[in-house]
Amino acid sequence: MPPRAGELGAGLACALGAGLAWGLVFVAPVMLPGYPAAVLSVGRYAAFGLIALALAWSARESLARLTRADWAEAARLSLVGNLLYYGCLAAAIQTAGVPLPTMLIGTLPLVIAVVSNLSERTLPWARLAPSLAVIAVGIALVNHAEFERLREASPDAGPRLLLGTVLALGAVACWTWYPIRNARWMRANPDVSSATWATAQGLTTLPLALAGWAGVAVWHAAWPLRAGEGGGTFEFPFGAQPWAFVGLMTVIGLAASWLGTLLWNRASRLLPTSLVGQLIVFETLSALAYGFMWRGEAPAAGAAAGIALLVVGVVIGVRTFQRTPG
Repeated sequence: MPPRAGELGAGLACALGAGLAWGLVFVAPVMLPGYPAAVLSVGRYAAFGLIALALAWSARESLARLTRADWAEAARLSLVGNLLYYGCLAAAIQTAGVPLPTMLIGTLPLVIAVVSNLSERTLPWARLAPSLAVIAVGIALVNHAEFERLREASPDAGPRLLLGTVLALGAVACWTWYPIRNARWMRANPDVSSATWATAQGLTTLPLALAGWAGVAVWHAAWPLRAGEGGGTFEFPFGAQPWAFVGLMTVIGLAASWLGTLLWNRASRLLPTSLVGQLIVFETLSALAYGFMWRGEAPAAGAAAGIALLVVGVVIGVRTFQRTPG
């Protein structure tokens, strides 16, 4: 059944809060341009894991009720939806800038709808076509605007955009799988609170992040990491701005990782997956706003038109799914 009015309002608020928190992760790579994507990924999730460890004591009774299968599922979700996703995303942002990867991530509402529809056949494809078409045109406009900007700034814009696109598509694949799988687990386990499940994912992320940190250290010892273009060798482990790095990773670990996951879990429980998937657009719009604010500029006309079409396309998609029970 469609959500009741109270559930719809609360679910929308939770999804909006998650989107505002997640948007922060898109500007972190440009705030710390000399930090390799792998370092940003393991640093963010090591902070997430340590924060979850600190919170685990208050949730110890509910965490103790999770089964071995539950912990294995939390680990799978953490690996794909956290470490792999953000590693691809951070590398894409550092390669091609904020807006292009953000707009590709912005296709997630429709990508998730398509993937869900392939398995569940909840909607005729003809009803999905209008929103898909509008989203595609919006992406094309923004990508064209970003290509022109990069081409003026750099002679190797083409290869950079191509590599950034490939990396961003890797992030899209990770986060197409994650919310669908996570929502199914949440629906199957209504007795587990959103906060408990967010903390469980943080706890399983910690050993993965520490293993990733060790792997980066080994890699750096054999093939030294670069501190951005022309920046020389990266000063492993905390770089040239250690306090900025630790502080930013802590903020993102708390706000984007733990709080964002908690709010998204809550939205996933209150709203149907077919609807909540559409609301990832809040993350896209937040990231674009933060990215353009960090640049200190407004989007070009083509990019603005593309953003508007993205919003329109997702609104069409939401209205389509709202007419469908469940």
